[in-house]
Amino acid sequence: MVSVQNSPRLQLENRLLSHPQSYVNHGQDVIVGLQQCPKTLPPHYFYDDRGSLLFEQICLLPEYYPTRTEASILQAIAKELVQITGGCDFIELGSGSSTKTRILLDAFAEQNISLRYIPVDVSEAILKENAEAILATYPQLTVQGLVSTYQLALASLPHHNYPHRLMAFLGSSLGNFSADDCQDFFEQVGQALDPGDYFLLGVDLCKPVDILEAAYNDAQGVTAEFNLNMLRHLNWRFQGNFALDNFSHRAIFNQQKSQIEMYLRSGTKQVVRLENLGLTINFQAGETILTEISRKFSLQANNPNAIPRQLADHGLEPLQVWTDDQQWFAVILSRVN
Repeated sequence: MVSVQNSPRLQLENRLLSHPQSYVNHGQDVIVGLQQCPKTLPPHYFYDDRGSLLFEQICLLPEYYPTRTEASILQAIAKELVQITGGCDFIELGSGSSTKTRILLDAFAEQNISLRYIPVDVSEAILKENAEAILATYPQLTVQGLVSTYQLALASLPHHNYPHRLMAFLGSSLGNFSADDCQDFFEQVGQALDPGDYFLLGVDLCKPVDILEAAYNDAQGVTAEFNLNMLRHLNWRFQGNFALDNFSHRAIFNQQKSQIEMYLRSGTKQVVRLENLGLTINFQAGETILTEISRKFSLQANNPNAIPRQLADHGLEPLQVWTDDQQWFAVILSRVN
């Protein structure tokens, strides 16, 4: 364990320092992705400081329904959820700013139920800042933060302080996984948790194409700026010369795969150099880079994207499924068999 800060109520452990190769930060994934046909880039390159701020803005856009819809569901179910789980070790994968997490923490506090909060995030600065803010708001809470990837965290969860755990994966982040990666993730979760532990999952559901595409092509252009900022991040990190004006944002819904696909499209024939990677990339006019997928799921048992069945297949038995009135989004509580 590499501890970056300790106090009676706050412990932070940086697992990335112990496993530097576990988090791809040397650009090998960029080299592989940009040499493929078609070209791709991993979505974690969205999140430099500017990208994180832009994503916070996206969550407030009128077209971007997932954040507010999931938050409304959590507001409606928080008391019921806390009554089901009771006191627990509350693990959150990809905690970020922990905004929606506070809805659940409020419910635990209102019912005077104690717990230990274990946020997991790859950004040490964000994790520390939000852990300190949460401790200031919830004086009864202890926090054990993990600076870590999902994989490292799931491979070795902290020992129980409470009889069982509640692991949360909110924000429709599951949609960024391919179908195979999704199954691998559920397998890891099922192996990491013990019988009687809980898994809370937020997923975006299938809906009309015009609503889906508008959410990723907002009128203010914030999503476009977020997408293009990935190139700015690569320029900074790898001494590149991407000219952002030569690329444009495009997001479409792939009906066959039931997923939004977000692209950067080259407007001209051009050559780009990433000096620190020793990489030269040739682009044809109209050529694209796939930067993100966002898969959409179903609650219907006969649908190939039926999420309750996928959970059950990995020993994560759904106990409750909550949706909004329009059934645009779902929050699912499962328990390990």
